[in-house]
Amino acid sequence: MHIDLPERLYYNIGEVADAFGVNTSLIRFWEKEFDVLKPKKNAKGNRKFTPQDIKNLELIYHLVKERGFTLEGAKIHLKENKQKTLDQFEIIRKLESVKAELLKIKEQL
Repeated sequence: MHIDLPERLYYNIGEVADAFGVNTSLIRFWEKEFDVLKPKKNAKGNRKFTPQDIKNLELIYHLVKERGFTLEGAKIHLKENKQKTLDQFEIIRKLESVKAELLKIKEQL
């Protein structure tokens, strides 16, 4: 899954939910369940996600939605094999971007 967000310091929860194609309630739920997600909150309680939070959300989305892990399984997997999981996820993301570029070139021919 490729996430299209502009380069900024902070993203609001609506933008993040739209980019992932999920409800904002799911993002809030994952924030409670996973310790790696720490969005900043202003005085009103609005969540602002940093680019690092977006990367962590991408990894959680990959594990839960794409690979079919349960929440408990994803938590355990992140604790035990975090570096290996990150490496595999980066490889998958790069391959997907190469595939998207190749498909663009194919359409232009």
